[in-house]
Amino acid sequence: MTRKYFGTDGIRGLVGEAPITPDFVMRLGYAAGKVLASKRSGTGRPTVLIGKDTRISGYMLEAALEAGFSAAGVDVMLAGPMPTPAIAYLTRALRLSAGVVISASHNPFQDNGIKFFSAQGTKLPDSVELDIEAELDQPMNCVASEKLGRAKRLDDAQGRYIEFCKSTFPNELDLRGLKVVVDTAHGAAYNIAPHVFHELGAEVIAIGNKPDGFNINLEHGATAPKAMAAAVQAHGADLGIALDGDADRLIMCDANGRLYNGDELLYLMVMDRLATGPVAGAVGTLMTNMAVEVALKEKGIGFARAKVGDRYVLEVMQEKGWILGGEGSGHLLALDKHTTGDGIISALQVLSALKRAGKSLEACCADLTIFPQTLINVRVPAGFDWTKNAAMVAEKAKVESELGDSGRVLIRASGTEPLIRVMVEARDAEAAQSMARRIADKVETQLAA
Repeated sequence: MTRKYFGTDGIRGLVGEAPITPDFVMRLGYAAGKVLASKRSGTGRPTVLIGKDTRISGYMLEAALEAGFSAAGVDVMLAGPMPTPAIAYLTRALRLSAGVVISASHNPFQDNGIKFFSAQGTKLPDSVELDIEAELDQPMNCVASEKLGRAKRLDDAQGRYIEFCKSTFPNELDLRGLKVVVDTAHGAAYNIAPHVFHELGAEVIAIGNKPDGFNINLEHGATAPKAMAAAVQAHGADLGIALDGDADRLIMCDANGRLYNGDELLYLMVMDRLATGPVAGAVGTLMTNMAVEVALKEKGIGFARAKVGDRYVLEVMQEKGWILGGEGSGHLLALDKHTTGDGIISALQVLSALKRAGKSLEACCADLTIFPQTLINVRVPAGFDWTKNAAMVAEKAKVESELGDSGRVLIRASGTEPLIRVMVEARDAEAAQSMARRIADKVETQLAA
């Protein structure tokens, strides 16, 4: 069934334009409340937890959601600015019916969105999202006055989550003697992440921690890691940790300012687990660098690729019963630590690995040599299907034959623009570039013809 509103990570868009408008979000709260109430087992009124990041629009959308849930007879707990994974944790810990996050993650402040977590702290199943969409097509009503939902603030939500994060770090280790730069992208973790690392013993230099409603992700955080790298070198720090606006992504750098993306950090986490016992496998995406797959398979570790998106990574992990997975963008999952991707907890897994190994970030990733990658975007007519073009299919097969097991080709349509994305990875940068150009030229030649 086609989704009308929900994407791979909730509902997202430009504030003030459908669907991110006060009236729609109120109806969304009402529809979600009705669905949750219908699925609730046991006694008592359904209760949802609402958190948000630091965007100015969060106040408006929070009030709209609260009104919609109340009209459906659902109680609301308000957590204020909190990381997305914090809402997942607190929803589960407090045995609530669902969690809701108002955030557009790594997007600029003009955007915002709504995403839901189940009572188990996981993304809502597709079936529940479709039920909410169906309810949105029905008229909005209101329960009787005596059945309206109530709202209250959740006391010490930040403190509870800080302690949870710290609990995922080994008791026998600490971060004393380590100087780290922590960049929170002026986002939801601004008053949380620095405390976590400081309370574990690190000397913390916090940057990107002064949100004003408009500067979330602006020249800071996981999508703009140069600020972190520059601060590491300026302060003579050992490491840098950069989160995005809702703190579910992680990018790191070493003392030299060299950046490490999600592919490299996933590899490091797998190697740390392998040092203490067998690891069945790890999950990446279609975009995960081939070097990770090659390196893991050489060590007898399985590797599987999911569609792009942490939701799909999680699905494959659950299917295979594996606990580690992630994306190059910095979404990393360790299911024995949390039910969802968490930038702070992922950083703690990396730091504990470095402590156990007694090595630097650079030394721990020395065995992994990332394959050079070339990505070329080719504009195509709307609805163009390259898989039905014999010349393109043949050119792709020819390049793959030339690469053998020393590279790979990925061609995929953009989900947001009329583009074909041609990506080639190879051990040699010039080969990757020339082969990607060959395929892109073939696309353009076919379109011209």
